[in-house]
This record gives sequence, structure tokens and C-alpha cells, in this order.
Amino acid sequence: MTEFIRKIVPNAKDDVLAGITVSLAMIPEVVAFAFVAQIDPLMALSGAFIIGLITAIFGGRPGLISGAAGAVAVIFVTMIADGHTKGMLMDTPIENMGFFYLMACVVLMGIIQIFAGVFKLGRFVRLIPHPVMMGFVNGLSIVIFMAQVKMFSHKSLQVSEAGVKEYISTYMQGAELYTMIGLVLLTMGIIWGLPKITKKLPAALTAILVTSLIVIGFNMDVSTVGSYIIEGGGTGLKGEFPTPNMELWEKLPFNLDTLKFIALPAFLAASVGLIETLMTMNLVDELTETRGNGNRECVAQGAGNIVSGLFGGTGGCGMIGQTVININAGGRGRLSGIMMAVTLLSFILFADKLIEMVPIAALVGVMFMMVIETFAWSSFRILKKIPMSDAVVLITVSLVTVFVDLAVAVFVGVIISALVFAWENAKKIRARKRVKEDGTKVYEIWGPLFFGSILAFNDKFDVKNDPEKVEIDFVESRVSDHSAIEAIFNLVGKYEAEGKSIKLKHLSEDCKLLLYKSSPKFRDVIVEDIEDPRYHLAANPEDFPKPLSEYKL
Repeated sequence: MTEFIRKIVPNAKDDVLAGITVSLAMIPEVVAFAFVAQIDPLMALSGAFIIGLITAIFGGRPGLISGAAGAVAVIFVTMIADGHTKGMLMDTPIENMGFFYLMACVVLMGIIQIFAGVFKLGRFVRLIPHPVMMGFVNGLSIVIFMAQVKMFSHKSLQVSEAGVKEYISTYMQGAELYTMIGLVLLTMGIIWGLPKITKKLPAALTAILVTSLIVIGFNMDVSTVGSYIIEGGGTGLKGEFPTPNMELWEKLPFNLDTLKFIALPAFLAASVGLIETLMTMNLVDELTETRGNGNRECVAQGAGNIVSGLFGGTGGCGMIGQTVININAGGRGRLSGIMMAVTLLSFILFADKLIEMVPIAALVGVMFMMVIETFAWSSFRILKKIPMSDAVVLITVSLVTVFVDLAVAVFVGVIISALVFAWENAKKIRARKRVKEDGTKVYEIWGPLFFGSILAFNDKFDVKNDPEKVEIDFVESRVSDHSAIEAIFNLVGKYEAEGKSIKLKHLSEDCKLLLYKSSPKFRDVIVEDIEDPRYHLAANPEDFPKPLSEYKL
């Protein structure tokens, strides 16, 4: 039995300690995202527990940490506010209706993600170029850094004459600021220096404990997890075990109007969640030199969000910051994610007072070290060594991630890369011309024929001045899309309109099939049963003195 357990969890000690460390770092970030979405912090923490536990057990990437992420939270802000308004305009007004719309939206988000996994859409993450990946990591590192800088402030609730509530941030000054900076640097110093002395103790967890003991021992007046929650409008960290939210079924109208209201934010949240999760999974693959299952991760993320919505939690996805902390702390298996979720729940249920005493400075120091380790510093060194287009993509994705949105940044990066690829390949089309003894002019096409190279392809031919017989040989060309087929169709039509004979040779089988379907005349134009000159088979048995099975073909 012991051997079986060791086989399942070979890295148990590191996974457990990494999970505890991540759970501590998870709390302020999840709470901050809850304030952004204007929801109860306990609702976000419950979602983080549920999503984190389900994805850790059933996900396709051991070591990846999921929770209530900010990239998803910001999408719900407008929907929640509009949902509150819709609730007050009902025949029987319902307060805080936006939260019930949120839970339904999270459930629909999960259903969409499960469909993405079932239809194996996770494989499309392979289409994301490396410059986009580097830009994503850099941009998200900057976003996380900026979020930590905001921790050097205090929030105060102000109500305008119109009754509008607004949180005003005031940055720390004087001794309070210097104390905060000193504690952050102490935490960072421990994380940097401890591994050089011993690797038996988890650096991040040790740093949090040491900084917390100093603050508590000297009774220092600094910002803590508890004060941070109260400043944001919360009442504390104490909560209950998540149970199915029956009010969702009682108060939410299940009709077409509700579906229309939540459909768009659910789709956007599902897309952003999967993109951030799959990109984070790719990063873990690189850090651990292993490979995860993207489609399985999509299904697990969807299942986690469905359960979270039904239990009154918010939506979430993979979190790059917490994942990097987990990997750096030695977390490699599913146990680290499970431990994170269980520890987070334990904090909420039993150790709320102790966790509320943890200084924010300690957690900020951990996040700062994570940013330093995550940021792709090599991108500065390689900018002058990579193609200009890749450099533009890297910088653009970083900037769009910071100033707009993660999903938009990835889409922009992929689109730019695809357009550059199409442009470069469009210039590779070539036509070698020769005339046979019988006067037939032959065009030997080289390079890919697709929508981008159609114009250059058409410029190679001189329809009016060509002889009566013309052959087009596609032996070194690949017909790639419908635009290419349409170009061939139009070119044949031009030659026939001039009363000239044209033959097509060495077309791919799929292209032949499409041309035959488009017009019966291609039966006479396409030359069949012509041997491909690149692949000749030996006609003489003496060329193969041994049985074919002994040759490595």
C-alpha cells in the first residue's frame, strides 16, 4: 500500500508545502478580483476552492493552479450591475439580482468550456506562435506587478450626493510606506537567499511565516489580510462550507430573455478563461519539460465552473501567478492543487483569524518574486536577433495585455502572425517556363498556392501570347484553399476563351476532387496517371536484393 501511495504521489512533501504556500498567495489576489467585480469576497473564495479542487483532480495538467481569476472577473462587472437594475424593474422587484445572473452565467460558461474540450478545441493553442506566448507572459507579469503596487494604498468608501458608492484609493506615505517596503524586501530577500542555504524548507512559505511573526511579535501597525478585506467593504474571512444555492432556482427566471442576457458574457468569459488556462499550461509544459492534455483541461475547467456557479461561487480559470509560485515551490503533482484548495477552505472555515493577521507585505513580496521569475527577460536580448515581425508581435501582445485584455492580446498576436506568414509565403510562388519540342509551353509551378499568392500566380501567365497548347505542372506546388482552386478554374476559363488547349498535371488528389465537382470539363483538362517525377519506384527487382521488410523506407 505504501509503495502504491508513493507511486501516485512521488513528490508528496513538496506538493503539500507548495499547496499551502499558494493558498496564502491566493487569498489577497482573489479578494482583490472580487472587489473589481463588486461581489462578496467569500463568493470569490468559494469559487476558487471549488474550481481549484475539481481541476486539480480531473484536469489535464498536474501542477497547474486554477481559481477565481481577474481576467474573468472583469467581464462580469457590467453584467452584474445591469442584472441588479433588471431585478429592480421586475414585476416583483428583487434586490441583488445581478448575483443570480452571475451564477447562471458561470454555469453557462462552464458548459461552453466542456463543449470546447469535447470537440477538442484545446489543440488550437498549438497555433499560438512563440512570440505571442512571450508577449502574453510579459504582459501578464506587468499586470500582476501593477496589481501589487495598488496594495501600497488604502481604500475608503465614499458616497456621492446621488447615492453612488465609490472606493477611493490613497497611497501610503511616510513611515507606513517605508515599513511596507522594508517588509516586502525582507520577504523577497528570504525567498532569494534561503534556497542558497538549504532547499529543504519552502522559500515562499518560510518568508511569509517569518515576516508574519515579526509583524505580530513587534505589534507593528501594518496592512493585513483582514484590514484589506474590511477596507474593500467585506466583513472578514469567516465563511461556511459551500452548499448548493437554492435561491438561484427560486429567483432566477429561466427563459429566453435570461439566456440572451448572459450568453455574451458567458462566451467571453469561457474564451478568456480557456485562453489563459491553455497558455499557462503551455508555460508549465516548458518549465517542467512535460506535456499536458489541453482538451481534458478544458472539460475540467468547465466542470469546475458549473459546480462553482451552482454552489454560489464565481467563475475562474488557470492562474499564471499562483501556478508559477507552485512550480517554483516544488509542486509538480495533482496533490499540490488539491492541497491548495483544501487549505484555502480550511482558512475560511477554521483559521480565518490567523490568516487575517498575515501582513499584505509578505504576500506582495511573494508576488513580486513571482513576477521577476515569470517575466521573459530574454525577450530584451533576442529582440534584435529575431525577425522584425516577431518583435512587433511580442511587443504588441505585451502592450495589449496590459492596456486592453488578455484574450484580445492573444487574438491580435495570432492574427498579426498569420498575416505576416501569409505575406511571406505569398512571395514564394514561382513559375519556371519551358517549351517542348512539339511547341507546348510548360509552366512548372513552385511554392504554395493560396489566397495570398493568387495575384502573383496569375501574373506568371501570358494567355494571349502563349502557343495553342499549354501545360501547368504543379509538381512542386501545393494547392491550399478554395481561393487557389478558384484561381485555377478562372485561368483555365481564360485559355479556353482564347481557343487554346490547357492541361493540368500533378494536382493533389483533394484538389482534383474539388475541381471535378465544380465543373465536368476538368475531366478533360486534368491529366491523370502521370508518374510523379519525384517518387520513382525501381522497375528492376535486382535493385532490391533483400526483402522489402528489411529496408527502412
